[in-house]
Amino acid sequence: MLARDLAAPFPSIRRDAPAIEAARLLAGQNLPALIVLDERDRPFTVLPGPDVLRMALPRYCLDDPALARVIDEAAADLFLRELGDRTVAQCLPTPLRELPVVSPDATVLEIASVMARARNPLVVVATRGTPMLGAITLDALMDRMLDA
Repeated sequence: MLARDLAAPFPSIRRDAPAIEAARLLAGQNLPALIVLDERDRPFTVLPGPDVLRMALPRYCLDDPALARVIDEAAADLFLRELGDRTVAQCLPTPLRELPVVSPDATVLEIASVMARARNPLVVVATRGTPMLGAITLDALMDRMLDA
């Protein structure tokens, strides 16, 4: 089976979109990550869910997770509000993660290799100069590999 056969539509978000919108997409569709588009709506990078969380958490909780216990449960439920007016671009790590891309003709082993090397739960299926065909998630890839 080739990448074109495994590719499925996948939610994306623009770099200039509000970070809270990314959080809603991730949670609402139970996604591990989002494809981030540039100003010309081309895949730019991948935004894993934990990077959105990192922007919302108080710094002291990142430095020492045990300090998160000092926050009562009611306040902890509201921590995503800390994203405020931040954008998706502000949630992206520095340096940027490599955009894991495979061609439509890539084999399952090639897809797995790119995904593993990038340490990313999804890969984009595209060819240079054409729109993205879709993406392949780790879940879909593992399902295919286990069925074989």
